[in-house]
Amino acid sequence: MHMTTAAEAVKLIRSHDSVYIQGSTSIPEVLVRAMADRGEELRGVKVYSGFAVGRADAPYCRAEYRDSFLVNSLFVANNIRRWLAEGYGQSIPAFLGEIPGFFRDGTLSVDVALLNLSRPNAEGYCSYGVSADLAVSAVECAKTVIAQINDAMPFSYGDALIHTSRIAAAVEVNDPLVEVPSATPNEVESRIGGYIAEMIPDGATLQIGVGGIPNAVLAALHDHKHLGLHTEAMTDGVLPLLEKGIIDNSLKKVLPGITVGSLALGSRRLYDYMDYRKDLVMKDVAWTNDPFRIRENPRVMAINSAVEIDLTGQVCADSVGDRIISGVGGQHDFMYGGALSEGGKTFIAMPSMTPKGESKIKAHLTPGAGVVTTRHMIQHVVTEYGVAHLRGRNLAQRARALIDIAHPSVREELEQAACRRFGYSFIHLKR
Repeated sequence: MHMTTAAEAVKLIRSHDSVYIQGSTSIPEVLVRAMADRGEELRGVKVYSGFAVGRADAPYCRAEYRDSFLVNSLFVANNIRRWLAEGYGQSIPAFLGEIPGFFRDGTLSVDVALLNLSRPNAEGYCSYGVSADLAVSAVECAKTVIAQINDAMPFSYGDALIHTSRIAAAVEVNDPLVEVPSATPNEVESRIGGYIAEMIPDGATLQIGVGGIPNAVLAALHDHKHLGLHTEAMTDGVLPLLEKGIIDNSLKKVLPGITVGSLALGSRRLYDYMDYRKDLVMKDVAWTNDPFRIRENPRVMAINSAVEIDLTGQVCADSVGDRIISGVGGQHDFMYGGALSEGGKTFIAMPSMTPKGESKIKAHLTPGAGVVTTRHMIQHVVTEYGVAHLRGRNLAQRARALIDIAHPSVREELEQAACRRFGYSFIHLKR
């Protein structure tokens, strides 16, 4: 491993190369800034980025660099969202769990991988720390690996390891990871979390996301026993359950006794908890998000959210109309795997209204909105007004159930739309 400066390290990047940038809360900011500083001399560098939380807009997303760096997002992260909205970059639609296959089969070539790594252990292995997800496959396929060796990165086990001999150039940094404060649930979110927690049995295996509602679910599980965690994203919300032994992973079939994730985003407390912890592993997202591996665990509880949902159960989770704001992530993978799991349940959880006072349950999805989870895969939808059980119900019955958990101010409007769409089969239904 050749130790050098960031400016020297990124000279290994050439025009027309394809560059993968590690994500989660571990964007290698020092290397990325150095790469951006070469914008005037580089042309046609394809940049691939996945789910990530940046401190600010990516430095390569500048108008004068629009021909230098061609941004292809595999998940629209906060640091490139504006750039894509302005039409300078594009997103590539894909389930997060299938993207490693794009790298491995050459659909997306990777010339250079930029990483943010822990210090090496005694055997010479550095850890990817909080971001195994796409990094494992990208590094496997990259011709050149450039790394930050970062004092702030925890050493995590699993797939997220690389030997120093594989690293072409490295720079030493002490660059704190981005911290994502744990969202405190509000009254609406707490009510939603309570409804879901009541349906989670002891011994369940959890897949849970980020934000107030997931934290509300976790906060309502303190009287449960022998829970497991096999998830895509780990957050601070799981720490109390891990520390109290409520999540002990004892009844999982896949890696029993081990907490499984693919990426982490939280506070320093979470990152310190992960450091050199052998009962927690970070895995390639193609492995964690494989629906047929997910189903091997019993009683999988997959809890996800939505931007909006229509009266038939079509879920939009990645866009507001035409504007892509995030990505599919692992929602589809866990909704499918959870549905196949013995005793499994899947949930779409969301407030009934947006912060702007618009209903999230709609007669039809907003024009341009994309369907992330189809109506054929949905089981439970939860708002602060209750639970709509959709599994096995016909379209008119689904509409009735969804209207009953919509905000009261829009129920009459939705009923009129359902009458027009489904006719007598809806009209004759009693509440």
